[in-house]
Amino acid sequence: MIKLLRIDHRLLHGQVAFSWSKQIGTDCILLACDTLLNDNLRMTAIKMAKPSGIKVVAKTIDNAIKAIESGVTDKYKLFIVVESIKDANKIARALEIKEINLGGTKPETGKQRLSTAVYVNEEETEILKELIKDGFNVFTQMVPSDKRIETKDLLK
Repeated sequence: MIKLLRIDHRLLHGQVAFSWSKQIGTDCILLACDTLLNDNLRMTAIKMAKPSGIKVVAKTIDNAIKAIESGVTDKYKLFIVVESIKDANKIARALEIKEINLGGTKPETGKQRLSTAVYVNEEETEILKELIKDGFNVFTQMVPSDKRIETKDLLK
């Protein structure tokens, strides 16, 4: 069962590992990212941030979709974390995950600030608008104790 799909460019860190995991009652965090598996430094940091009692698995986007479609993850209360809006779009559409938590994206040149920790460029803005238009509920919330803000209200 998929508990939550979250976009967070940091993937696994204190907020994700502890706050969100506890809030949604997950027992497995799936980090779906095409670059993570080949980045030893990031993998080491991920292993250090792993909360006890929760399984953490890293897969490419396509392999994450295949694993979920195969049913191998059905026994878990799954928390999927991706690092980009583009990745979330691919996974949400492939698996029909209708709710997406927009937690944080990296500030970069050419991006505008959408909320406290969310920065988007034109392509990402269009992806978010399309998701919302197609019936996906995208909400912005860094930690569970923060107020949940509907992303559509930020895109006006």
